[in-house]
Amino acid sequence: MEITDLTPAETRVWRAYATGAHVDFRTADDEDAADGAGWGAGRSVRAAVLRALLLDGPRQDGEIPALDVAGARISGRLDLSYASVEDPVRLRHCHFEEPPRLYAGRLREVNLSESVLPGLVAHAARVDGALRLTRARCHGPVRLGGAEVSGSLYLESVRVDAPDETVPALQLNQAVLGADLWAPGLRVRGEARLTGIRVTGTVNLAEAVLDHAGGSALYAETLTADADVLLRRAELRGRCELRGARIAGRLDLSHALLSNPGGIALRASSSEIGELWLRQGPVVKGSLNLRRTRLDVLFVEPEVLPDEVYVNDLTYTSLLPHEPAARRLPMLERGPDPYLPFTYEQLTAAYRRIGDEDAARRVQLAKQRRHRRTLPWYARLWGYLQDATVGYGFRPLRAGIWLLSLLAVGSAVYRVHPPPPLKPAEAPEFDPVFYTLDLLLPVISFGQEGAFAPLGWYRTLSYVLIVTGWILATTVIAGLTRTVSRG
Repeated sequence: MEITDLTPAETRVWRAYATGAHVDFRTADDEDAADGAGWGAGRSVRAAVLRALLLDGPRQDGEIPALDVAGARISGRLDLSYASVEDPVRLRHCHFEEPPRLYAGRLREVNLSESVLPGLVAHAARVDGALRLTRARCHGPVRLGGAEVSGSLYLESVRVDAPDETVPALQLNQAVLGADLWAPGLRVRGEARLTGIRVTGTVNLAEAVLDHAGGSALYAETLTADADVLLRRAELRGRCELRGARIAGRLDLSHALLSNPGGIALRASSSEIGELWLRQGPVVKGSLNLRRTRLDVLFVEPEVLPDEVYVNDLTYTSLLPHEPAARRLPMLERGPDPYLPFTYEQLTAAYRRIGDEDAARRVQLAKQRRHRRTLPWYARLWGYLQDATVGYGFRPLRAGIWLLSLLAVGSAVYRVHPPPPLKPAEAPEFDPVFYTLDLLLPVISFGQEGAFAPLGWYRTLSYVLIVTGWILATTVIAGLTRTVSRG
């Protein structure tokens, strides 16, 4: 293109390029680029002119060229597919008539902040610096799948509204970022797809609003972040899919709204996460799936948990905040999974690490009660008996109370009606207390039981005491065995 073909606005941009001078067409700092369709020829620059500049623009010795324009209407398509652009591209506060196309291009820096675009195509693009779209508004899909950005990708307060629901509104699948994905306040209407993205730094989606009701609001399977993934105060209407994620720091969902009624609100199964924070927010609407996930710290408040929680093979080292066992146990019983002993062992271990043995025993007792539901009726009867007498061995004080009560009853009855001796000449002096102890304690013998034989109803009472003593002894021994094996 000859320079004589340029309009006055294009000439101004062309002359500024060699020195990297800033060209600002705005008449006020608070202008809205959404009104750019009505900007006249004095603010209109053809995309073909910008392309010619970036590919073979003028140079000036001792100066660093750059395309630095604000407040222009870019007519036509800016197509830099497969191009190598060595100079910075800054097109801020601009209005694009067609989606810029950077497919497989190699660029130094791209800044489209506060511009209005009908979309962006930058699959497999490589940006050696930062890619900035801060406060941009996109009325079509933003496609950055497979892109490589050596610096950060800035999507702070970006709005993406893609009317075509057959494609994701924001595509970052398989992208590689050398620093952060910085997107607090991001607004996406449609699916935000981050499948397989690799981020060296932090993924910041604090206060983001991702709206794709009935579908996936955030689809980020196998996401890898070397620091944190922040979704504090975010609103996700639709599924949050993080299956297979690898997050070295924390996944922070504090104050977040997770809403997918009738479906999965959050799935972070088969993941490895340093810390998972789910607290101080509304109740999750939908199910929570943490199956086969490994955590160092699980920071979850019982109030935010939904009715369905899947925790099969979930492992964690610490459980915060410290809550009584009665408030933690419902988490293990809200899912449709059958009896899962491993989940109770995990919760027991978490309490033992902080020295709360009473809570650990309560969890183990709940485990036995849950297991009882899976047994045949005759085994359940035995379980109810163990539960009522000594709490499956986790309430040994109950056994003492039962023994003392039975000892008192037996001693009183046999004191009033002592049994006759089998051999009067050889029988020791009758003692109702030690005779009752002989009946109750199957291991210890005081020589009373074998020397006396009660008659009638009193014989029946002796049988009851013997059987009860065996039951109490068996359950106490079982409880002690569990205690020793845990030690």
